[in-house]
Amino acid sequence: MTTALITGSTAGIGAAFARRLAADGHNLVLVARDTKRLREQATELHDRHGIEAEVLTADLAEDDGIEAVAARLGDRRNAVDLLINNAGFGNKGRFLEVPMADELRMLKVHCEAVLRLTSAATEAMRERGRGGVVNVASVAAFVPRGTYGASKAWVVQFSQGAARDLAGSGVRLMALCPGFVRTEFHQRAGMGTDNIPNWMWLDADKVVAAALTDLARGRTLSIPDPRYKALMGAAKLVPRGLLGGLTSRTGRKYGPQ
Repeated sequence: MTTALITGSTAGIGAAFARRLAADGHNLVLVARDTKRLREQATELHDRHGIEAEVLTADLAEDDGIEAVAARLGDRRNAVDLLINNAGFGNKGRFLEVPMADELRMLKVHCEAVLRLTSAATEAMRERGRGGVVNVASVAAFVPRGTYGASKAWVVQFSQGAARDLAGSGVRLMALCPGFVRTEFHQRAGMGTDNIPNWMWLDADKVVAAALTDLARGRTLSIPDPRYKALMGAAKLVPRGLLGGLTSRTGRKYGPQ
């Protein structure tokens, strides 16, 4: 039985990954900041699917949290076969309106933690000749959207570059780029969502299903819905300056993801 480690596992896309992987028979290492929610999640998944669910409380905006998860990923006696780097958040406000401490905290979680955890996981996976990593990014990676979009663009470039470097090792890496997904993301960031058209919303479970299919096919980038694939294709045809203005206004109205 294989083991998957999921960061940000208690809500949204992370919780959807946990449900799907548990249903498929994978043991889990569940990582988040809220110990109570983690334990409740672990108990529910164990009782429903008969898998083992380990709880690891960690704040990936802190070095201690990153180091704790990296150590678990590097444990050769209890190998992790699949890493889902899902933890993340958004900041409400334009550039210079968001406190610098909050911007740096975002970069710590979205970039430094992803780099360090991916490195810890893939080093152990390469030794075994198998394994997979899904780094959750966003379609915001492909448009000019401030620190959030820039951090997700880094996730995409890093994941695809690392995937190329590890080609032939048996280790797969993929960046997952969803659009608007019905999760706690916007509520936690204090962003209103009432004006977002219904057609733009994605279901977290369907996002996960598409992502796992793409990973199995060896893809390094997953945009898990035809609507967003079409939008990203159209975005390539729009002049960068015009696209920046449109996405800036849209982002302030709808939020970063």
